[in-house]
Amino acid sequence: MIKPGIFISDRYEIIEKVGTGGMADVYKAKCHRLNRNVAIKVLKPEYSDDQTFVSKFRGEAQSAAGLSHPNIVNVYDVGDDGNLHYIVMELVEGITLKSFIERKGKLEIKEAVGIAIQIAQGMEAAHANHIIHRDIKPQNIIISREGKVKVTDFGIAKAASSNTITSNAMGSVHYISPEQARGGYSDEKSDIYSLGVTLYEMLIGKVPFEGDNAVSVALLHIQGEATPLRQLDPTIPPSLDKIVQKCMQKKPERRYLSASEFIQDLKRSLANPNGEFVKMAPVGVTDSPTINLTPEQVGEIREASGYTGEGNGTRNNPGGYNEMDDKNQLYESDDEDLDEDKDVDPKLEKFIIAGSITVAIVLGIVIIAIVGKGFGLFKFGHGSKDNNIQNETTLPEDETTDDTEQTEDTANKTTVPDVAGKSLEEAIDLLKKAELSSRNEEKPSDVVPENYVIEQSIVAGEEVDKNTVVVLTVSTGVESNQLRDVTGLTVDQADTILKNDQELKVVHEYEYNDTIEENLVIRTSPKAGTDVKKGDTITVYVSKGKETKYVKVPDLRNYTQSQAEDILKSKGLVKGKVSTANSDNYAQGVVMDQSYSPDTEVEEGTKIDFTVSLGPKVEEVTYIYTASATMDSSPFADDMEDGVISMDIYYDNSDEVIMDAYKQTLSSADFPKTVTLQGTQEGSATVVFYLDGEEFGSTNVRFKKVAK
Repeated sequence: MIKPGIFISDRYEIIEKVGTGGMADVYKAKCHRLNRNVAIKVLKPEYSDDQTFVSKFRGEAQSAAGLSHPNIVNVYDVGDDGNLHYIVMELVEGITLKSFIERKGKLEIKEAVGIAIQIAQGMEAAHANHIIHRDIKPQNIIISREGKVKVTDFGIAKAASSNTITSNAMGSVHYISPEQARGGYSDEKSDIYSLGVTLYEMLIGKVPFEGDNAVSVALLHIQGEATPLRQLDPTIPPSLDKIVQKCMQKKPERRYLSASEFIQDLKRSLANPNGEFVKMAPVGVTDSPTINLTPEQVGEIREASGYTGEGNGTRNNPGGYNEMDDKNQLYESDDEDLDEDKDVDPKLEKFIIAGSITVAIVLGIVIIAIVGKGFGLFKFGHGSKDNNIQNETTLPEDETTDDTEQTEDTANKTTVPDVAGKSLEEAIDLLKKAELSSRNEEKPSDVVPENYVIEQSIVAGEEVDKNTVVVLTVSTGVESNQLRDVTGLTVDQADTILKNDQELKVVHEYEYNDTIEENLVIRTSPKAGTDVKKGDTITVYVSKGKETKYVKVPDLRNYTQSQAEDILKSKGLVKGKVSTANSDNYAQGVVMDQSYSPDTEVEEGTKIDFTVSLGPKVEEVTYIYTASATMDSSPFADDMEDGVISMDIYYDNSDEVIMDAYKQTLSSADFPKTVTLQGTQEGSATVVFYLDGEEFGSTNVRFKKVAK
């Protein structure tokens, strides 16, 4: 079981499941080898177990991996891990076109045409590589967040359409072409039909054919006619209505023969909405040997085949069309009784044999005629190149009649002028003067200028009937294509894509960018997605990396801290560490110092430290209490040389006593003696004198408060 966190092939880490379909589950994953997010589509078990299907799927997916186009979801890798078969694709963040239509109801005309052109451009690239999608529908179109339209699931449809598991044929019945509904051969024109249905839905908001069940919808694709767009919305331009009708023709040969023709008409419709440029092939024109049966013959065939057009009996499946299962998917009937137990009705067999013989005869005549004309054996009408060759089986008996016919032939003949290389206007004038008609076909050219004739369908100098139509191939100029998106690539990578792949001239411009690394592409002018032609000059803007700017440090002194921060910010600098200190020169609260001197050049974004003044320093004053005590006479006896004199202090107004406030060894020669004493408070006190511990006198003193 696949869940977030597991690795596939030791390379792709599953992040989350983002969707599921009929064939596979889709996961967002990270490719650890290239360090990018991708989308991984893992086949469901019922497909993984069928090795025939797996081998076809792998082959087709590998072919699709060769496609590289802005309008195609790129396939990066195809592989298997055990019984897990997967493809790795470009991860496109966005929504499907189906969701976009449902959200808006219907799209604006220019919006719908723009999306259709991008889808067709993706189809055109695939068809050029011989890859047919076979399942074009809004659910397989992704619109990225940038507005880019991308087609997904190229190559998968073909693998599934040839799958032997018949109950899971690919394609939504609402977008399937008539030939696919019949189970017949499908080619590029099948994709064009499905794109026509998709454009119909974008413009109207609903699909052209709806029914109670899948069978009825499939039959409507085969037999029904869609309501013209202008009947549903008269604001839709006539040219766009015809473009959609041409895409949805029942016969493939009556549709656009290529995606490029379809794109050209869409672009013309934007420039000339009411133009008559959409060329619809005549109803009878076909390149297939179809036999048109009368209504009576059709009725006999239906009667012979058991089809009545009513009910749901096993015999009433018209035309052998595949039936539908309950999941709206085509499947082939497995009722062997239809093939083995019943003989073919003789009348039906008669029509089939007759039709086959008729086809063989018609083809034989056509082949003989072509070969005969190539060797000059027959003269077809008056357009024979050699008027001297006569059909011997039709030689007239009357020579006069023959001369008359030759004179009439000469009168009805004209010589084709040489108009190759001339302007379209001049070419048309020359053909008109030669009494010839013309029809234009457009084709890009790197040599012939726009609106000049590249070639003509009939060689100059050839004699043809007057009013013969000469087809002029007119140059549309150098072929244009969308400018590739090279944003984020290196200069060398961008040059390779633009110069080698798109054949453009490249001019480099370098500029600083804060987010894009040096030497990577920032953008192009014109921008990606713009139509460009070979030889156009493209300006590629390359990043020089983040610009290193230098600024001068401002003088922050005498500004408050908040003012200093604002000044730094205005200069592109950053506040650093803020400290404080006393100063006799700067007032309290203003900047007194900074880490970089004013006018010093530093890189933008540098941190600047600064110091804020606390003002002058205030000295702390310590006070003491002192008094002087004097001993007038010596306390010593005549026979004493010295002794320890001490003093005690008794405060008059408190019980506080300071013992031994003074203690010193003195002699009689030291007297009279005055001593400065230190007290603990202000006020009067009594000082008692002692000699060797014996009191010998006292005095009154007053302690005063003085600075230390």
